[in-house]
Amino acid sequence: MTESFDLHDVEFFTVGTLGPRGERTFYLQGRAEGQLVSLKLEKQQVAALADYLDQVLDDLPEVEHEPTDATRANLDLREPVVSAFTVGGLGVAYAGDEDRLIVMAEEMPDADEPDEYEPAQARFLLRRDQVVHWIERAREIVSAGRPPCPFCGTPLQPRNGDWCACSN
Repeated sequence: MTESFDLHDVEFFTVGTLGPRGERTFYLQGRAEGQLVSLKLEKQQVAALADYLDQVLDDLPEVEHEPTDATRANLDLREPVVSAFTVGGLGVAYAGDEDRLIVMAEEMPDADEPDEYEPAQARFLLRRDQVVHWIERAREIVSAGRPPCPFCGTPLQPRNGDWCACSN
């Protein structure tokens, strides 16, 4: 059984990639109380989570004295990047009493696991400013990927000189 994580007072929350363009592996990473958690996920999950968190922030009630960190921290992945599990599902909740957003990730079930298997989960309690910085970072990471073909929109392959068959 894979370990679950519940990170309160998150010191660090980011997204990053390892590998060359076109073959990148995406990681969601957070640290709290000295525990570093890295989770593997897909580029589409990163983009969708960034868009959804942006919408959630717009819908949250205003706070009088919102604690913010005006400076953007170094959001590079921290070593060692060892995935605890691959993310199958993502969720977002709001803890109004603490004014924290909760990002929840659930392990992708393995086809070989028995039906009663409980997938691992990771919960990250985040301040609003951490979420704002994460959204900015996520959008930078996603847009740094392979450019789309101007004709069909599929990502160009760097191994063939960014050429697409539809351009013939």
